[in-house]
Amino acid sequence: MAFHAVYIREAHPTDVWQMSSNIRERVLFRDPRTEAERTGVAESCVRKLGIRFPALIDGIENTVESEYTGWPDRLYLIDRRGRVVYKSEPGPFGFHPAQLEAAIRGIVR
Repeated sequence: MAFHAVYIREAHPTDVWQMSSNIRERVLFRDPRTEAERTGVAESCVRKLGIRFPALIDGIENTVESEYTGWPDRLYLIDRRGRVVYKSEPGPFGFHPAQLEAAIRGIVR
């Protein structure tokens, strides 16, 4: 089993709207306009969050986000055949670990 993070478009860019917690924690990025800018923001996100598994970056065209409706953030479980077997509600409040755990148990039997 492999876990990956996929960085999609910025959830709270400074040039659109900002959360007070982002201001307080100095997580302030404008919406990236190039692949290089997006890569830089994604790398900062991975470092800040301490993500320790591979992180992939959606292209500037937002293809992955469009196909999977991942914005602002979601959890997906994809089985070995490439089928989505679990899709959370938008996070972080839509994340329910027990539901994800049950879905994982269902595919590793």
